[in-house]
Amino acid sequence: MIASAANGLTHSGARERWGLPDVVEGSVNDPRERTEHGVSFNEKWVYYRSDGSQRLVYWYRYDCRGVLLESSNGRATPERL
Repeated sequence: MIASAANGLTHSGARERWGLPDVVEGSVNDPRERTEHGVSFNEKWVYYRSDGSQRLVYWYRYDCRGVLLESSNGRATPERL
């Protein structure tokens, strides 16, 4: 798990903080597990940011697995929550 996810972020908490995601991939009920940037997940929320980067929020069921900022060059770093 990415350390920044340890703050107990929930679906409703993420929506309150950043609004509705621009893109949702997968579902909390999707049994297929994927891995990206070292994070295993079955649902990913993508938020497009004005600087060209993306906020990636990874979920496994209802548990947040990590929040990363991905720059336009594809480099991802954990976001401090």
